[in-house]
Amino acid sequence: MSDPLLVARGVSHAFGRAQVLSDVSLALAPGRLLVVAGPNGAGKTTLLRVLAGTLRPDAGEVRLQGAALAELSRREIARRLAVVPQESHVPFPFSVREMVALGRAPFLGPLGREAPSDRERTERALAELELEGLASRAYPTLSGGEKQRVLLARALVQGVPTWLLDEPTAHMDLGHGLQCWERVRGWIEAEPGRGCLLVTHDLLLAARFADELVLLDQGRVAASGPPSQVLTPERIASVYGVEALVGRDAEGRFVVSPLRSLAGSGRGDRAENFR
Repeated sequence: MSDPLLVARGVSHAFGRAQVLSDVSLALAPGRLLVVAGPNGAGKTTLLRVLAGTLRPDAGEVRLQGAALAELSRREIARRLAVVPQESHVPFPFSVREMVALGRAPFLGPLGREAPSDRERTERALAELELEGLASRAYPTLSGGEKQRVLLARALVQGVPTWLLDEPTAHMDLGHGLQCWERVRGWIEAEPGRGCLLVTHDLLLAARFADELVLLDQGRVAASGPPSQVLTPERIASVYGVEALVGRDAEGRFVVSPLRSLAGSGRGDRAENFR
C-alpha cells in the first residue's frame, strides 16, 4: 500500500473559548477522493486551513507527503499541494491566462521566466476547463462559476499530487457542478499518484463520487469510511436534521434521497445545511 499523501493526527483548534476542531484525524491516499462533509459550523473551513498550512492547530500534527507541514516553507508546500478555495480575491486585474499560469510560479527560477513547457501546460489546462474563449478576459469580471473553473485550471497546471478543494461547485449550476465532480474523479484516475480532499455540503454528490467520506459534526469526526457506511438514515437525521432514504440506483451506485426536515424534533435547526 502506498504511503498517504496527507495525514492529520489528533488535530484540535479553538478560537478563543470556541472549540472548533477536536481530535480530528484523517488520511488521504494516492488515487483516492476523500470528501469532508458536515453542516455549517462543523469545522470544515478551519480544518481545510489547517491542512493547507495557513493555520497552525493548537494540538496534533499534519504531515504532507511524509514531511511535517509546520516545517515546510510556503514554496515547499506549493510544490506539493494545490489548494482550490471557494473564492480568490486578487489585487490586480490578471487575465484568465495569467491566473492559470500562476500555478507554475512555485517551480520557476529567480527571474520568474516561464519555459515553453510551462506555457504548454497553461494552454492545455485552459482547453481542459473550456476556458480558451475567456483566456484574455480579466479574472475579476468573471462569474463565480467561471472563476472556479479558472482556479481548477490553475491547480491542474501546478501539477502536484495532493489537492485540497473547498466547495468547488458552490457557484456552479447543476450541469457544471456535476461536470466538476466528474472531472476531479477523472483526473485522479488518470494520475494514480494524485489524491484529492474535497470539502462539500452536497451529500448527494459526495455519496456518488467519494471513495471515503469524513463526516464532521461540531468539530469532531462523527464517522468516516465508505459513503454507504457513513451515510445511514440515523446519522443523517442526527447530524443534518433531515429524514432521508439511502440505497442503490439501477446501476448499483449508492444514493441519498432527502425526504423532509425534522424541524420540531429538536434536530431540524440544521436541516437547511443538507446541501
